[in-house]
Amino acid sequence: MPETPTPSESASEPTLEEQIAAYQREFRDLDPQVEQVVSALQRLNRRMNVAYGRQTTTLGISNAEWEVLKALVLSGAPYRLGPGELAKRLGLTPAAMTHRIDRMAAEGLVTRERDENNRVRVIVELTDEGREQWLAAMRLATVFEEDLLQDLSTTERHLLGELLTRLLRRVEEAQPDAGGRLTDLD
Repeated sequence: MPETPTPSESASEPTLEEQIAAYQREFRDLDPQVEQVVSALQRLNRRMNVAYGRQTTTLGISNAEWEVLKALVLSGAPYRLGPGELAKRLGLTPAAMTHRIDRMAAEGLVTRERDENNRVRVIVELTDEGREQWLAAMRLATVFEEDLLQDLSTTERHLLGELLTRLLRRVEEAQPDAGGRLTDLD
């Protein structure tokens, strides 16, 4: 009788330990502690993005639309930004931003109007429906995030937050232009 494959044998992705061992085999100068941290962060980020995508899909919006809603909310009341500023904040080309705004305006999540003070300038504003969708997504995300961190004490959560913030600052200082994307996602 053939043996049942272990989860790592049947999975499409090697375990973190298998990945590090393969890297060490091929690149002897690798620091396994550094690789464990970096690879775990990459995998966690990818899996969290999938989870958030599933949540926003249940609300009838995409992750791309969620990003626009979030940027508008972060701008503060009255939740208005120009398309160029939105594109810059999200690391998108103006064309990709226009496409995204077109979809969201058709769905009633944002409005797009000419600036009364400068008729050349367009203003994108969050609608009540857009704000409700943002709040609904935040409610779902909060449940997911609390579940994700449930095994960590308050002290561990604080320490993890501090450590990750230090890493983020290091990357932001070394790569100040890396806030956007290399390519558009939609």
